[in-house]
Amino acid sequence: MKRSLARTALSHRICTAISRTQLGKIVAELAGPWTAREEARLRERRGHDRLRAEGGGPGHQLVFTDRVIATLVILRFQLPHAVLAVFYGVDRSTITRAVHEIRPLLAARGFAVPGEPGLRLRTLADVFAYAAAHGVELRVDGTETQVRRPKAMRPGRRAFISGKRKQNTKKTTVVSDDAGRTLWTGAIRPGRMHDQTALKTEGIWDLLEQYPEVKAQVDAGYQGLAKDFPEQVTAPPKKPGKDADTEEVAAWEAERKAQSSRRIPVEHANAEHKQWRPLQRWIGRREYYDETHLAIAGLVSDRTALR
Repeated sequence: MKRSLARTALSHRICTAISRTQLGKIVAELAGPWTAREEARLRERRGHDRLRAEGGGPGHQLVFTDRVIATLVILRFQLPHAVLAVFYGVDRSTITRAVHEIRPLLAARGFAVPGEPGLRLRTLADVFAYAAAHGVELRVDGTETQVRRPKAMRPGRRAFISGKRKQNTKKTTVVSDDAGRTLWTGAIRPGRMHDQTALKTEGIWDLLEQYPEVKAQVDAGYQGLAKDFPEQVTAPPKKPGKDADTEEVAAWEAERKAQSSRRIPVEHANAEHKQWRPLQRWIGRREYYDETHLAIAGLVSDRTALR
């Protein structure tokens, strides 16, 4: 297959999960950082500045646009790199090298903000500053993805065993607004760590004290957070005891459903992330999962920010 035909077919929205218009914007956005990184890599390998004018020497087997498209397709379907190599008529290692070049750039883009095309959120502190400035009530939830089990006799092997799913997982915290638009994804930790502990390591306690006007809806996994900040964080009410009367149980059920309805947008945000195959079950190396999740979440936020 000719590379031009492969580019035309694989750049379709079905393969990349983004429109060709958005694809063009991403290519233009990443071209500068990729070129700078490539020049730095070549200079480090040479040990001195280039002696010939830029553009001299052999060209890339896979041009930059094709590298971006191949990476997006692999992020979308978690295909073996050899499959894309057949489409483009190159060696498998060429596709692997392209993914390792483009995926970090996608992960570093951050998350799009509704109505603010030039603004992207990269840290939890950015999210709180944005929420305080625009009066956004946050929705917070944790999600898990099954990963490969570490080899036997490795230190920290049990750290990935999730108490909830009884599998080896990695846990990620997702923050959205009331419309289910992804504002931030991070605090990626081994599955054994509790949701609240993972978020605590990102400094959310300090941020809630720094931004007392910011409010958030959370699930039962963040009861401690709601207890420490009752005016800002809302968690599901505690279930009444066995000796509670019918009216008390009915009131608890109504309050629980109301809080769940307010919190449900972040579940919808999680569902959009899970449409990408790597976040359903990650079969690659665990050390590349964080980059992959951040890259996918950033691409999803580009789409949801347009709603």
